[in-house]
Amino acid sequence: MKLNGATVLLTGATGGIGHAIARRLKSEGCDVVLTGRNAEVLAPLAAELGARSIVADLGDAADVDRLLVEAGRVDVLVANAALPGTGDLATMSVERIDANIDVNLRAPIMMARALVPALVERRTGHLVFIGSVSGIVASPGSTLYNATKFGLRGFAAALRQDLHPTGVGVSIVEPGFVRDAGMFVNSGMEVPRGTRTVTPEKVAAGVVKAITKNRGEVVVAPAELRLGARFGSIFPSVNDAAQRQAGAAEMVSKHAYNN
Repeated sequence: MKLNGATVLLTGATGGIGHAIARRLKSEGCDVVLTGRNAEVLAPLAAELGARSIVADLGDAADVDRLLVEAGRVDVLVANAALPGTGDLATMSVERIDANIDVNLRAPIMMARALVPALVERRTGHLVFIGSVSGIVASPGSTLYNATKFGLRGFAAALRQDLHPTGVGVSIVEPGFVRDAGMFVNSGMEVPRGTRTVTPEKVAAGVVKAITKNRGEVVVAPAELRLGARFGSIFPSVNDAAQRQAGAAEMVSKHAYNN
């Protein structure tokens, strides 16, 4: 679909990747509705872009409903908000587990459920879910994050099939390691030695590509990481060995958050 003139609801707009997506969508001629939990970060971005902003907590089901009402007509959803899910599962609080599932998986599903009827009636629109290479291949110390991103990938793929006859597109955009923004930067983790990264702007370009070309899956990562993830998903035991050799568990454990 064409983006010029479309109204886009972007969640997770307060982070670095969200900022890049918002600016790129604005440059494509979109009317952008920004949402996030931090009003102090959201307001300046909205002023810069001439966009509407709605403060909302996607971990609160009532807030998700309110957000959708206040947003009004939406042509494109970009579900970007996510919480990190690293750490030892046995020591994670139930509250943290629930929050990760609510924000990373439940909220995108419920928002899609609410928006789909109007999109189908108009026979146009697009739903974009920001996943991760962690939704293709698993890594140690990331059970909760892997679970939600694997789930989001499956949901997007199935919904795309369901909506195929309607003219409504569904995509999942899966970044690898993003420099200057995202989970690894925010947690203080170091990218594995020799691993190439992508910019937030590259992720934003992937979002535009997914919408305008109606791509079901766009992996935003260097070629070696894309190939490695695909290979690891087919041969999980090989992936396990490679992760151990790279010291992935030790890298995550230094910065895991278990509360």
